[in-house]
Amino acid sequence: MQVKSRAALGQLSDMDIRLLRVFKTVVDCGGMAAAELELNIGTSTVSRHVKDLETRLGLSLCRRGRAGFALTPEGEQIYAETLRLLAGVDAFRSRVDEIHQRMGGELHIAVFDKTASNPAAHIGDAIQLFAAQAPDVRLHLHVAPLNAIERGVLDGQFQVGIIPGHRSSGVLTYDELFTETMFLYCSAAHPLFAVSAAQQPQSWDALRSHAFAGLGYHSPNMELTQQVKLSRSATGYDQESIATLILSGCFLGFLPDHYAEPFVRQGRMRAVQPDQFTYHCSFFSIVRTSPQPARVTQAFQAALRQAHQQSFVGPHLTACPLHAAFSPESPSRPNGPLPPS
Repeated sequence: MQVKSRAALGQLSDMDIRLLRVFKTVVDCGGMAAAELELNIGTSTVSRHVKDLETRLGLSLCRRGRAGFALTPEGEQIYAETLRLLAGVDAFRSRVDEIHQRMGGELHIAVFDKTASNPAAHIGDAIQLFAAQAPDVRLHLHVAPLNAIERGVLDGQFQVGIIPGHRSSGVLTYDELFTETMFLYCSAAHPLFAVSAAQQPQSWDALRSHAFAGLGYHSPNMELTQQVKLSRSATGYDQESIATLILSGCFLGFLPDHYAEPFVRQGRMRAVQPDQFTYHCSFFSIVRTSPQPARVTQAFQAALRQAHQQSFVGPHLTACPLHAAFSPESPSRPNGPLPPS
C-alpha cells in the first residue's frame, strides 16, 4: 500500500484514540480476524478502522494478505508510541479519579507464569481485598516473561508486576511477597528416571554430561545455569516450554515443585537428587519509583502486602536481595557444593 507523504499530524481527537486502541488490539491479537472477537466487531470493520488510521497518520502500518499479518517498520514504531500514549491516557484518568476521591479506571497487572499453583502465592486473595476496596476499577491480568514484565512496568504498559527476584533496579520499587522452590526434573523417557538415587549424578560436575534445558532470559534459572556451569542444550521462554522439553526425555530442567507435582504424581516426571539439585527464589511485586504510583496502584500494592502477611521494614523494599541469589553466603543458593568460579 502506497501512502503519500503528508504534513505533520495535527491535534489528536477521541476518534484517533479509538483507532489507536483498535490498532493495538489487532497487533496484540496477531491479525484482523483474531481481533474480531476481542473488539466485538466484524473483520471488515476492523480492517476499515486500521485503514482509516493509516490515512490519518499518512503511514502504512501493516501488511495483510495470504502471507499473514505483519507490521511495517513504521507500524512497529507507531505501536510502541501507541503503548506510551494509551498508558498516559490511563494515568491521566486515574489522576482525575483521585481528584474526585474515588478509584476507577483500569489497572494492568503482569504476573510471571505458573504462580497460581504455588500455595505460597496469595495473589487471588490480594485481588479479592482490592476488589472490595475499589469495585469500580477494571482489572487486567497479564502473564508474561520476566523481562517483558520489567519492561512493561517501566514503559507504563503495566502498573504492577510480580516477578522472581534476579537483579535490582534503582527505577523500580520492590515488595517481597512469597518464595518458590525449584527442583531438577527428568521425565519417564529419560535414562535417569529408572536409575536409583545412588547411581544418579552426585555433583554439579557429574550433571554436566546430561543435556539441560534452561530459560533464555536473565532470571534465577539463568544465574544458576551460569554459576554451576551448566550448558543449555535447549532453551525455553516460559515454564510450560521447559516442562515440554523435559517431557521429551531429551533434557533435564528446573521447574517449580508445585507446577511439576501433577507430572510427578502421574509418573511422568521425577526429581533428580532433590536434596542436592535445588534452589529457592523470592517473588516481588514491582512498580515504577517515579512518578509516584497512582492511588489505585498503591492500593493494590497494599492488598498484596496484606494478603501475603509479610513483615516489612518499611512501606517498600528499595533493593532486590536476590541480586546475589546464588552467592555462597546467600540462603537462596543452590544446594550442594558449587564448582570453582
